[in-house]
Amino acid sequence: MRRFFTIIGTSILAVGLPVGLAAQGAKEDVKDAGRATKKAAKKTGKAVKNGAEDVGEGAEKGAKATGRAAKKGGKAVKDTTKKGVHGAASGTEKAADKVRGKTEP
Repeated sequence: MRRFFTIIGTSILAVGLPVGLAAQGAKEDVKDAGRATKKAAKKTGKAVKNGAEDVGEGAEKGAKATGRAAKKGGKAVKDTTKKGVHGAASGTEKAADKVRGKTEP
């Protein structure tokens, strides 16, 4: 009978001990998974932040380039208009000189 209880006790310990250790291992696995999730969330947040900064810088550069192009285009229009106006005025002056003496009786 004593041998019977020794075998039963040993069997219970042999089966119960790994189950208890497995439960402790599962607890550590859950903690590790939580840590990994936290780390991944931080990395994702940093990547989004850096991506947003890059987009902002790109938009700023694009706006500056557009402004410079508009300024350059405006100057070209101004110069061309000025030449056209001066040319028309000069032509009008020449025509007036030709007609000046001919209109008097």
